[in-house]
Parts: sequence; structure tokens; C-alpha cells
Amino acid sequence: MFDLKDGWNISFAGCGFLGIYHIGVASCLQEQAHYLIKGASKIYGASAGALTASVLVSGASIAKCCEDVIEMAKEARKRNLGPLHPSFNLLKVMRAGLNRDLPTDAHIPASGRLCVSLTRVSDGENQLVSEFSSKEELIQALVCSCFIPIYCGLIPPSFRGVRYVDGGISNNLPNYEMRNTITISPFAGESDICPRDNSFSLHELRFTNTSIHMNMGNMYRLSRALFPPEPKVLAEMCQNGYKDALRFLRENNLLKLECPTAGLSVADVKETTPTSTCCGTTDRSCQSETGQTVVTETTKEWALRRLNLLRKQHWWLDEQVIEKLPAPLKKVFCEACREKHGLYSQVTGLLPVRMASYMLLPYTLPVESAYSVAQRLVEWIPEVTEDVRWLCGMAGTIYRQTWKGAGTSSARDVPVRKCLSMPPSLELSGPLTEQEECQLFSSIDHSSTPSLHPAPSPWISSFKASNQSPEQLGFFVGSESEAEPCHPE
Repeated sequence: MFDLKDGWNISFAGCGFLGIYHIGVASCLQEQAHYLIKGASKIYGASAGALTASVLVSGASIAKCCEDVIEMAKEARKRNLGPLHPSFNLLKVMRAGLNRDLPTDAHIPASGRLCVSLTRVSDGENQLVSEFSSKEELIQALVCSCFIPIYCGLIPPSFRGVRYVDGGISNNLPNYEMRNTITISPFAGESDICPRDNSFSLHELRFTNTSIHMNMGNMYRLSRALFPPEPKVLAEMCQNGYKDALRFLRENNLLKLECPTAGLSVADVKETTPTSTCCGTTDRSCQSETGQTVVTETTKEWALRRLNLLRKQHWWLDEQVIEKLPAPLKKVFCEACREKHGLYSQVTGLLPVRMASYMLLPYTLPVESAYSVAQRLVEWIPEVTEDVRWLCGMAGTIYRQTWKGAGTSSARDVPVRKCLSMPPSLELSGPLTEQEECQLFSSIDHSSTPSLHPAPSPWISSFKASNQSPEQLGFFVGSESEAEPCHPE
């Protein structure tokens, strides 16, 4: 059972587009156990987990964060190649969303509490950043933590003059080893808050501190981390996060209903009234002082309501998929799924239209690629000098390391080639000197170490005492106790 006596931390794992699961967990913690967020010593995050952690620390709207994730997923799915299409710029969309949703003073509450996991490009070491001097610096750290090489680009972004990439490469679940850390992961495993799959698995994969069970459910989640699903599936993932967080609170007796809290953030409360539904319609009924419901709708409104009941409600999204989510998140998913069923989406989703678009891809892709490359070059102009300098420095470092390794290997080969079992200048006709004795029974080149003079072996003493000729000289390989005198025939 989780103990809160010595303080606690919260850690969100990196997961790409599965960050919608973290939004469901965060909404549950804000609604059911807001004290866990308010009283946490530090909130850690890597990649997409760092985005959710920044929203919790800064007090931004979770509904707007959810809307941004859905917007990115829709932009990625709009193209034939998905997020791999040259015209899709994930970092640009992410940066625009963070600038729009995070408060102006987001860096003030984030400093000291928010810990962003980064991977340094120069040596691949992990670094946790927790101090930010401005909102722009906070956003830059979040962008560095979400940068996946090749998937997001070739030149990694910089933070305070140092190049970083995705923090999940070196530490995907920061501070997971501490007993008082609440670990959150969208993959079924050994984390505190994670999915519980029905399929049993004996194998477990540890990816940079993240526990992942080897089953079909996690295989599907891994495929959706980089290639997002449709909004309906995202809504189901978000509700699964809400349910898993609620189960964790109940199992550890952390669900304190007797101490109600604000739950949603101030921005969410301002946007949504207590009587609003997920589709944005407002209930005209109110309660009197005696607690009875009094209907205040007009005849026209009553007639329209009766007509609306004749058709199926929420035909674009099953209500059970979002029944557990707060009203602001319900509204976001309803609008996203309803937009998908518009006239333009239905026409472009037809099989003949999709087949025609794939057949024209060899002709349209070069034009779109050229346009996107030209657009990115224009946006790259302010950073050309710094990026080119970094590329030249990296090329010089690799060149020096390559030549240094080659020189070291050639230097190591020299002593082996100079080893001799017997010096060529050694003559056995006369008495042996001490230096010749050492060289005779040693394979080490003593020319580089003239100060080393090992003591002569007792076999050398017996050889000198017997004063045998070279023709009578024999060698024995074995222990001294097995030695027998050699007699010439």
C-alpha cells in the first residue's frame, strides 16, 4: 500500500501519441485526489509525459491539452504517409500549442517542481532539468524532451546551448526506483498506474526503466505511440487512464471523498458550467429550495427537445466510451468525433477516393515534399549559423575519435610482433650473462623496460652447473615435481 507519510513524487512515462492516457490519469487525480498533485514534492516526465506534467504543475487547462493532442493526431492522420509525410512538422504544432495553452508565468511554479528528462547528444547521458528562467525556456526544454531523431528531424534542438533529444532514450520513467514515487505508464507492466490486460505474460521488457509486458495489447499500444489512431480510439484510451487512476486510488485508500477539492483547474471551471453536457447543450432545469426540479423551458424548446429524442443520441460517438470522463473532456471528444463525420470527411474517406489518392502519391509526393522543404528552409534561416557550426563540430569530433582509435590499435600491435622466444644474437657456446638468461626464458620485449630483471630460474642454475653442450640441451613442459633428468643416448 502506498504510504504518504514521508512525501511523494509523481512520474509520467514517455509514450508518444499515447499521452492521451496521461490526460485521463491527470483528470482523475485533479477530480478525485487533488491533494496528490498539490502536495507532490516533484513531478517528473519524459517526452509526452513531460507535457502532461507541465500542465499539472502550471495549472493549465487539461481540456485544452487534450484538444491539442487530438489536433496533432488529426493532422498526422490527414496525410497518406501519416506522421512520416514531409509536410507534417510535429515540433511546430507542439510548440504552437504550448505557447497558446501554458500561462505566461508557467515557468515560476514549474521551477523546482517540474523535472524534465533529457538525453544529451554528445555522450548519451540523461539529465533532469528543473529550473527555468522564462516560459520560452520551459517550452524549449519540453520540445527537446519530445524530439525523436529522424522521426522529428535530423538536427536536434538545443537547450541552453547544449543539444538534447528525447528523454525516453536514456530515462523513460524518471525516479522510478524510489518507493514514494507514483509511476504512470500507458503500457501494461509493473507501474503503479497502468493498464491491466487480461492476457497473461511471463516475459517483461525493460525499456529505459519502463516495465512493459510482452503481450498483444502492448504490441498494439507500441504501434499507436508513433502512428496515432482515430479520435474514437483516443477517447477510449483517455477513459482507460481515468479508470486505472481511479482503481489505484481505491486500492491504496487514497480516495478521500470526505475532503472535496476543486478538482478541475480554474480554466476548465470557467469554460464549463455545472449544468453543461458533453455536447455543449445547456439544461434548462433548475432546483428549488426544497430540492425539487423545476422545468423552465419554453414551448418551442420543449418541442425541439422532443424532436431530438426521436433520433439516436451521440450517433458519432458511443456514450459509454466517455461516460467516466469529466464534462470538459467529453465535450472535446464529442466535437472531434462529430467533425470526423462531416461531409468533407465522409467524401475523402470513401474507398475509391482513398485508392485514387494512393495511386497519385508518386506524382503528388515530390511536389508536396519540395514545398515543405522550401518552407522549412525559410524557417531554418535564423538558426543556420548555429546548426552548421554544431554539425562541423560533431564531424570533427567523430574524425578525431576515428583516427585516435586507429592509432591506439596499431600501437597495441607493435609489442606482439616484437616478441621473441630466443634472441637472434644469443650464442650458447660460452657462459650466459644475466640479461641473456632473462631473454631466453621470457617472451617480453625488455628493450622498452630495461629496469625489469627477474630472478633466474632454478633450471638455469642447473644448466650452468652441468656445463652441457647445446646438442645435449633439452626442454621440459610441466611441473617441477614431474621433471626427470634427461640422459643422452
